[in-house]
Amino acid sequence: MLKDAGIEVVLSGIRMPRMNAFMERWIQTCRGELLDRTLIWNQCHLLNALREFEDFYNALRPHQGIVNARPLHPLLAPITAPDRPARLDVRRRDRLGGILHEYQHAA
Repeated sequence: MLKDAGIEVVLSGIRMPRMNAFMERWIQTCRGELLDRTLIWNQCHLLNALREFEDFYNALRPHQGIVNARPLHPLLAPITAPDRPARLDVRRRDRLGGILHEYQHAA
């Protein structure tokens, strides 16, 4: 029935029990943060939005892991003087029409 609808079935690897969990988490995040908030016009728009979200997810979005480190970047430097207030100048850049937000320190 799936083949008749033009859907290609991709089987998961043998003896890879954690692979399914990683993909399910990524799909859940993608759906919750992007696809449930976006009206997709056509396949080209969908591929562009997914490409932009993938870049945001892997390079910019903080993850709840070791020190909120991003997957494709090194760990953050430790705070040397936590009692001394620091002046923060944070800039926000909207991506995908304001659905995703990118924050960074101004130089």
